Amino acid sequence: MGHDIHIIGGGLAGSEAAWQLAEAGFRVRLSEMRGGGDMTPAHQGDTLAEMVCSNSFRSDDGDSNAVGLLHREMRALGSIIMREADATKVPAGSALAVDRDLFSGGVTRALSEHPNVTIVRERVDTLPAEGLTIVATGPLTAASLAESIGAATGRDALAFFDAIAPIVYRDSIDMDVAWMASRWDKVGPIGDGKDYINCPMDKEQYHAFVQGLIDGDKTEFKEWEKDTPYFEGCMPIEVMAERGVETLRFGPMKGVGLDNPRTGRWPYAVVQLRQDNALGTLWNMVGFQTKLKHGAQVELFRTIPGLEKAEFARLGGLHRNSFIRSPELLDDQLRLKSAPHIRFAGQITGCEGYVESAAIGLVAARFAAAELAGRTLPPPPPETALGALLGHITGGADAASYQPMNVNFGLFPPLAEDVRKKDRKLGYTQRAGKALAEWMKLAEGVAA
Repeated sequence: MGHDIHIIGGGLAGSEAAWQLAEAGFRVRLSEMRGGGDMTPAHQGDTLAEMVCSNSFRSDDGDSNAVGLLHREMRALGSIIMREADATKVPAGSALAVDRDLFSGGVTRALSEHPNVTIVRERVDTLPAEGLTIVATGPLTAASLAESIGAATGRDALAFFDAIAPIVYRDSIDMDVAWMASRWDKVGPIGDGKDYINCPMDKEQYHAFVQGLIDGDKTEFKEWEKDTPYFEGCMPIEVMAERGVETLRFGPMKGVGLDNPRTGRWPYAVVQLRQDNALGTLWNMVGFQTKLKHGAQVELFRTIPGLEKAEFARLGGLHRNSFIRSPELLDDQLRLKSAPHIRFAGQITGCEGYVESAAIGLVAARFAAAELAGRTLPPPPPETALGALLGHITGGADAASYQPMNVNFGLFPPLAEDVRKKDRKLGYTQRAGKALAEWMKLAEGVAA
C-alpha cells in the first residue's frame, strides 16, 4: 500500500511513532534494517523495540520522580511502549523492568497486525528528498545513512560510547552467600521488597576487585574512536574505578539500605543483580556496563562472593553511539531546519534512555499527525516531562556542549520560591498533571 509518512528505524522511538500515527488513521511505512540482512554491533535479534543495554525503564514513581512522571504522561497518551512494558514487567522494586523478549515481541506483534502499518525490512542509505519522514535510527545509525545525515546538517555527528552490562543465569548464583532484598526493603508495584540479588563484599574483597577492574584487559579503541566521550549515565565500571578507589562504593556498589541477613549489617560494598526475564532465569548485573574483554570479565566477576560459579548468558560490551547537535539543527517541532519534511526522534536527537527515546518518538508522531491533517500542534508545555525533555533537545541546551540527557527535574521550569524543598518533587508532578491535561484538550481540538 501507499503511505502517508515514512519512519526509518524500528527501535523504541520508531515503534512508538509508528503506533501513534497508525492509531491516528495515517498509513505508515516503517523501515527496519535488522531482519533484512543487516545488524548493528549491539542488537541480538530482529524484533522491533529491542532493549539492548538493560531491561529497566527505571523508576515508575509518577509522584516524585521525573522518569516516573514521563511514564505516566506516555500512558495517558496511549503509548504502545508503556502498554507492552506494563504487560511484561518483572519484579524490580519501585522500578519498571520488563522481560525484554516478551516486551519486544509484543511491540512487534502489535505493529505487524495494525492495518495502517507496513513493516519493510530494508536498510535506508540516504535521507528521502521529499515526503514526510521521521528518522528514528537511534545511536547505531548505519554508516551510509549517518553520512547522508551529516551532509544534510552540514556538521559531523557527535558521538559517545555506551556500554552493556552482563547477564547471569540465576541457577549459577550461590544463594548461600547472596540474598534477596530491595534497598531499604522498598516494595514496588509488583514484587515483595526482595527484588534484587545482593552479593556482599568486605573491604579487602572490594579493594581487590577495584584493582582487578583497573588492571583488567580492556577493549582496544579504533583510532577514530579514541576521543569519543562516555555518557555519564552509562559509564563503564572500570572507568568509574579509575576515578578513585571509593567511587564505586558510593555508586552502583553502595551497600547502604541492604541488611545482610547473615550479619545483620550493611556490607562494605555490594553487587546487585536485577531480574531480566519473566521466568526469573536471567539476571543482569546492575551498573556493570563494561569494556573489559570477555575473558577478563569472566575471571574477575567470578571473584565476586556468590558469583564464583557464575555462568553468563551475555557478557558486557561496548559500542559507539552517535547523535546530532539537536539544539542547533532542529526546530521546536523536531524538524530538520535545512529540510523540514524530515523529523528526528529518539536517541539520535541526544535524549538518553529507553523511555526518553520512546517519548520523543511519541511527540514527533503527534507533530507529524497534526501536519498531515493540515494543522499545527503546539509543543507540550515545559511544565510537563514531555515538554521539558523536548525543550532541552530543541533549544534548552547549549549546542556547543550538547550531551545526551535523561529526563530530570532540572529541565523543568522552577517552582514558586515559597514551595518547601521536601514538597518540590510532588509540586513538579502535580503541576505537570494539570499542564498535560490542558495540552491534551488542545491536541484533541487540533485533531478534530
